[in-house]
Amino acid sequence: MGTILDYLKEYGDYTLAEKPFSDVDSLVLSQFAYLKFDGMVPALGENKPMVTMYDLVNHESYDHLYADERYREDNTALFLGIYRSKRFGGLKIGSYVNRIELDRETQFSAVTYRLSNGIYYVAFRGTDENIVGWKEDLNLAFSEPVPGQLMSVEYLEKAAESIPGDFYVGGHSKGGNLAVYSSMNCDSKVRQRISRIYDHDGPGFRPEVKRKSAYAEIESRIHKTIPRSSLVGMLLYTDGAYQVVESKTIGVAQHNPYTWLIDGDSFHIVEEIRAGRKFMDEALNEWILSLNQEQMHTFVDTFYQIVLASETDNLIDFTANWFQSVHKIGAALKEVDSETAKMIIQIMKMLFETVSANAKERFRSKGEMQKERFDEGIRQLELLFKKQDK
Repeated sequence: MGTILDYLKEYGDYTLAEKPFSDVDSLVLSQFAYLKFDGMVPALGENKPMVTMYDLVNHESYDHLYADERYREDNTALFLGIYRSKRFGGLKIGSYVNRIELDRETQFSAVTYRLSNGIYYVAFRGTDENIVGWKEDLNLAFSEPVPGQLMSVEYLEKAAESIPGDFYVGGHSKGGNLAVYSSMNCDSKVRQRISRIYDHDGPGFRPEVKRKSAYAEIESRIHKTIPRSSLVGMLLYTDGAYQVVESKTIGVAQHNPYTWLIDGDSFHIVEEIRAGRKFMDEALNEWILSLNQEQMHTFVDTFYQIVLASETDNLIDFTANWFQSVHKIGAALKEVDSETAKMIIQIMKMLFETVSANAKERFRSKGEMQKERFDEGIRQLELLFKKQDK
């Protein structure tokens, strides 16, 4: 078994005519949407031809594609795997949008691909390294749509104008949520042309959001995949079908698509998510759905203030410096009721589980001094959790 990078090496020589488009191919394209195409790919509505992989690899700003340092190595391997393959080598890319609006707490990005067999795929980017994107993720717990969701509907309808015939829609993380949201709220004529909707570990919706949309009309076309220890993909996902993919890592770090295991040319599917994680997911969803709008605002704003205590605007710096903000986190928790503080602590534990994995990997090559700082930060955080739990 391997990952999507191994999949590209092993099956990249098969054309889409020889092996039809699959859920694994969708994850490849969803992850590809995280690359920074700014200034290299025509914008949505811009009257310019789509660019090729050759255009990108020879562009003067090629290195900017990997501006997210967390995944530079994997994203580089992904790009080259796509570029060198028969399967995706003829990929064309256009209708790029990348908007970060701090005042509206919005991070939105999408791109449209044309595959070599004429299939079009609209890909929504998930949450990237910008902290404002994580605030928007939290805002998904409200009944009213967040700006990114409204933008996704506008994008899908506009992009569909230049797409002949039917097409696919998909994304990873928040991108999966946007793929579903845009599909169930777009113009009915556009919705009828959507062949499949790929949701890779994306958050769900409050029940009233689905009731006000055409969710029932598209439900059978949704392909939802989640890792075995899914947190993000099970958030507000209280019903509906999904497939569980095994991962090579543990805990919340499984949200990373590069950890998902592939057996042959398909995902390595397991029966169900881990029992302990499922219990926590259900408890978290029950608690969120029990809150009124005012209580939910308090929870989201407090959690966001905790993340901002690191005094950074992106997760790259946050990963490196989070342990300097442990006491600020403790002060923020004192301002909310015990039930909210308890739930925030649980989410913080899950968040730092991912942060720890990234930080340890980075510190491994930066000397013993930074490793000691990291270990001290972990120790202080554990002490904080113990005090708050008493």
